Amino acid sequence: MTSPYAERKLTAILAADVAGYSRLMSRNEEKTLRDLKAHLNELVEPRIAQHRGRIVKRTGDGLLVDFASAVEAVRCAIAIQSGMALRNRTAESDTRIEFRIGINIGDVIIEGEDIYGDGVNIAARLENLAEPGAIIVSRGVRDFVRDKLEVTLEDLGEKLVKNIPKPVRMFRIDIAAPGEDARSGEVSPPVPSKPSIAVLPFDNMSGDPEQEYFSDGMTEDLITDLSKISGLFVIARNSSFAYKGKPTKVQQIGRELGVRFVLEGSIRKAGNRVRITSQLVDAESGGHVWADRFDRELTDIFATQDEVVDKIVAALSVNLTRRDELLRRRRGTSNVEAYEFWLRARELLGRGTRDYNTQARAMHQRAIEIDPQFAPPYAGLAFASMADYISSWVSDPAQALREAEKYARQAVKLDDQEPIAHMALGGVLLWQRDHDAALDQIKRALELDHNFAQAHAFMGMVLMYAGRAGEALGPFATAMRLDPHYSNMLLHLLAQAHFSLGQYEAAATHLLERISRNPDTDASRMLLASSYGHLGRLDDARATWNELLKVNVSFSLEQRSRVLPYKNPSDFQRIVDGLAKAGLP
Repeated sequence: MTSPYAERKLTAILAADVAGYSRLMSRNEEKTLRDLKAHLNELVEPRIAQHRGRIVKRTGDGLLVDFASAVEAVRCAIAIQSGMALRNRTAESDTRIEFRIGINIGDVIIEGEDIYGDGVNIAARLENLAEPGAIIVSRGVRDFVRDKLEVTLEDLGEKLVKNIPKPVRMFRIDIAAPGEDARSGEVSPPVPSKPSIAVLPFDNMSGDPEQEYFSDGMTEDLITDLSKISGLFVIARNSSFAYKGKPTKVQQIGRELGVRFVLEGSIRKAGNRVRITSQLVDAESGGHVWADRFDRELTDIFATQDEVVDKIVAALSVNLTRRDELLRRRRGTSNVEAYEFWLRARELLGRGTRDYNTQARAMHQRAIEIDPQFAPPYAGLAFASMADYISSWVSDPAQALREAEKYARQAVKLDDQEPIAHMALGGVLLWQRDHDAALDQIKRALELDHNFAQAHAFMGMVLMYAGRAGEALGPFATAMRLDPHYSNMLLHLLAQAHFSLGQYEAAATHLLERISRNPDTDASRMLLASSYGHLGRLDDARATWNELLKVNVSFSLEQRSRVLPYKNPSDFQRIVDGLAKAGLP
């Protein structure tokens, strides 16, 4: 008998299973299990994490998931069914895996990690009534989402369902054909409900290629300023800059990045004057929303940046909170020369080689000499020192890590409101294996900039190394949404999380993609060889290890063990065990 004091909550419940699962299993068990596992690992579970769902239970071919929001539950369901439709385009009709999804919102009883009650039962009945590839929702869900999401809901009327005394009013959601990027074959990301924007790299009109750092740096600062506004969804620099120098229609960019608006423009810097032209474009229609030109003294560059952001915020009718205003108006320096050295240093640091790291260090130090109170260059020095430590580019890596901590703490001390300072300190603490303190710093960075894709990825990395790989998938999914052209390193981190969860097929899939994008990686080949070892693909494991030694003849597993900041030694031992299964060192 249920206790009168049982814990309850109102939640959105999503129930999903595979249509015709028994038939598929009877035809080919191994293929069905392999395909289902791939769909769950590569599409379904990452989408659930992205929309902040919690998997309550797995039932062979099905899932029960709860969400705090009916809107997020429906968005997740649409993303899953659209993604499955695209994945099934090349599958034979008699082997195709298709999900049925039902969503209800209701009061449930909580017992441990499980949930019970009519709210759960109705979601399961709706799922049973759904056709393959369809979504059916209850009237309660319809009422929550009809004015918040642009979806078509077909009224199926009231129906009696098993073990529910009253008829249930149900609606089928019409799922449009998924958008597809012709280059990658990937589903286009859904456009967020809040105003969403991508800032394309401003063209350098100075006639001097050496001034490219300035136009790129200005673009990056506009992205950062907009990112701190809570009412906006802002695409990360990495994805915006993927279009640099490529003549691409705004509508295609909006589709590929999943945003409603695109900002583009140009910068001409001559002597002590700068001219900025910019225009905000509606990515659906291609029409101009706003355009303007700014001719200013170079000393007014920071005020000009604020002016551009103000115009964009007004054009998008975004209401700024007091906190938005305080965060956005902060400037690390008023010295243009220090600012320019920092722009150069930031660009060099992003190239990721030993030589460029040395050059970036010198530029950051010069910026600090000019303005010792400017916090971001200290954070830059912390990242440069961390790179020296991780890659063993210096004779004393331990000293490099101590220097990184010194610089990161100085950055935070100078400006506690600077997100990059907190991320730098979080990075140092991670490599020092102080996982809890590292998480606190990354959380602080995200409080200051919720659109900070790199910090979301960093959060996932810290969770993964802390032995919480399952929790890492959500931040990784958020980073990928904010940065659809995400770096190949994120693929490696995602693979590490799946590997730590024992999901070796999923890990291998991400690692193969990472290797195709970065053929010189030794770390991904190490993990791939171990994944193959655990999967019993011993020949593939040995071949991968041989490729690793061709890429880096001096590769050291011992050095990896010393550097990788796993909290639990068993997580690294899992890598060693996979290699051992293939007879590798």
